[in-house]
Amino acid sequence: MLGLGVDRLQADINRLLASLFHQGVLDEHFLQLQQLQDETSPTFVYDVINIYFDESEKLLRNLRFLLMDREFSDYKKIGLHLNQLVGSSSSIGARRVRNVCVAFRSAAELSNRPGCLRGLEVVEHEYHYLKNMMHELFQLEQQRLLAAGVRYPM
Repeated sequence: MLGLGVDRLQADINRLLASLFHQGVLDEHFLQLQQLQDETSPTFVYDVINIYFDESEKLLRNLRFLLMDREFSDYKKIGLHLNQLVGSSSSIGARRVRNVCVAFRSAAELSNRPGCLRGLEVVEHEYHYLKNMMHELFQLEQQRLLAAGVRYPM
């Protein structure tokens, strides 16, 4: 009976990941990240993704603050924040977040305030969708390991 629960949870994890890849939410960099995890670092992916979320929250907060100032005109500063977000999103395989950041950066390069405001809205939407899906994935993984009798140190 224990094996059936583990198998069912693994199938749920596989379905969720397949859906995220099919939707373009994740790309091959996420698979590469998973390959770096092993018995010596069982929470590697979880830890890296959480660092990404912490740092992304700061970048999004900074972007929001910059764009709230109606007198703001330093679009290069927005570009710098977006470059960081593009790079970190690429490194974890957050494809859709990366792609919408690139579009947002294009608006910043044109000093297009309405385009930047819309870009921020889209980036925040994609970011929160990714965060929710990763939370669901990590919950399933934790349940799978518990069902297998493994203490999951998250």
